[in-house]
Amino acid sequence: MNVKTVCDNGILTALLFGEIDHHTARDIRRSIDGDIEKYRPSKLILDFRRVKFMDSSGIGLIMGRYRLMQLSGGKIALANVPPHLERIIVLSGVRALTI
Repeated sequence: MNVKTVCDNGILTALLFGEIDHHTARDIRRSIDGDIEKYRPSKLILDFRRVKFMDSSGIGLIMGRYRLMQLSGGKIALANVPPHLERIIVLSGVRALTI
């Protein structure tokens, strides 16, 4: 699994690591979604500090979690995004959806 989650004071932080591609994104989604349902956080932070590679599946991962948090009135934030991933996130338009 390429994610570890921690929930504290209504903030769910997902520490992502390794590679995010179509092989890993499904398991990451399931883990984060399960914790969103369990904890009902007001904010989700996706922490990218240890992500080495991400393809379009990573953009889909962010978009899907954004929609899920919107349904419950929550917000999403991206943290510690390395420069090589920031470019992909900005060009995709996803950065504009986050706080």
